[in-house]
Amino acid sequence: MRIGLIGTGRIGAVHAATLAALPAVDHIVVHDAEERSARAVADRVGGEVAGDLDALFGAGLDGVVIAAPTFAHAELIVAAQRAGLPTFCEKPVAGTLRETDAVLAALAGSGAPLHIGFQRRFDAGYRELREAVASGRLGWTHTLRACTADPTPPPAGYLPGSGGIFRDCSVHDYDSARWVTGREIVSVYATGANRGEEFFGAAGDVDTAVSVLTLDDGTLATCTATRYNGAGYDVRLEVCGSKGSLVAGLTDQTPLASADGAKWPAGTPHPGFMERFRDAYRAELTAFTEVVAGLRPSPCTGEDARAALAIAEAATVSRREGRPVPVPGPRAT
Repeated sequence: MRIGLIGTGRIGAVHAATLAALPAVDHIVVHDAEERSARAVADRVGGEVAGDLDALFGAGLDGVVIAAPTFAHAELIVAAQRAGLPTFCEKPVAGTLRETDAVLAALAGSGAPLHIGFQRRFDAGYRELREAVASGRLGWTHTLRACTADPTPPPAGYLPGSGGIFRDCSVHDYDSARWVTGREIVSVYATGANRGEEFFGAAGDVDTAVSVLTLDDGTLATCTATRYNGAGYDVRLEVCGSKGSLVAGLTDQTPLASADGAKWPAGTPHPGFMERFRDAYRAELTAFTEVVAGLRPSPCTGEDARAALAIAEAATVSRREGRPVPVPGPRAT
């Protein structure tokens, strides 16, 4: 199949290499506003460059992968779907819930599948958690504990377009909580702090945050996020049930040290998300080729992405106002 790729920044370049290695992909057509970047990526993967979107969508594609900056997602998703192309897009659909609803309304009846990129759904540990919950091996769940910890902060220029720590980081934990448990989050209480660079506060953001979620069956979840985890990149989800508990992300590379003298972990921590989730990204794009081929439905729809963003927006309001906030329900159709 022929796959189009829009965006050749860090994640786009990785996606290009991943797509080129997939047996189902015969050719890649690349587009980026910076033609030099597009050319460099296309040359590395043996693809071709499309100078504009019309050329890209007219290149006989079977599907398109969007790895452009967040501000461009909404417009590109609509354009790709109106061209009748199965579409993969990194999260989010759009920067706000209102914009997301407008995009999803515009896609009504398009017929082309939309797959939003929440790669933790394709991580082996998270998939095992989901199976354990669904099978009843853990009994009834009572507590989830999630963390997303970056080893170093992003540059100051990244923050204004990031949407803040809840939309940028914790949204992955929110999606994972929904996906692993099969439940909806009905309320959130969140707080945050700035202990590091002043540019977080200047951007109206925080560098460390905690959110407490209440699920619709009474399960409670805590989600911690920080930009300053000097020990290394750390992403985990623990599910505790009446019969047992299970955790994803607890390996020899988890950057945790024992205060009790245990000789663990023995490995080197992951330096960042690309290394931690390399296999998950490959599995995710493999799944997208199956969506393109009509072998499966989208494993993460626009409505799924909307639900995670709704939690993140509620968390943002909660931190600002210092109160629990109900999470908006599904989009009215």
